[in-house]
Amino acid sequence: MGGNVHAVSSPEEFNQLLATAAAANKAIVVDFTATWCGPCKMIKPTFAELSEKIPSVTFLMVDVDELESVAADAGISAMPTFQIYKGGEKVDEMCGADKAKLEALVTKYA
Repeated sequence: MGGNVHAVSSPEEFNQLLATAAAANKAIVVDFTATWCGPCKMIKPTFAELSEKIPSVTFLMVDVDELESVAADAGISAMPTFQIYKGGEKVDEMCGADKAKLEALVTKYA
């Protein structure tokens, strides 16, 4: 994926990463994406770029087709959806591939 983005490979890993970030009081931004999603591909370089510019935030990518249970638990109905977690709880969310909105969202929790 590039940048400092971690591709999540299992529901257990997702939960562990949330717990680790919560313990460190770090924000996590999760990109819920799909390989077949055009807008997801368009925003991917911006997400990777932000991960390098804002190291105080943990950047994760979840493929909704590979990790259906994680996407379902998160209430994902459209891609791309970006969710922000802090202290183990979801605190913000945005849908769509708007680069400026994504940067503003991530910066807000940095």
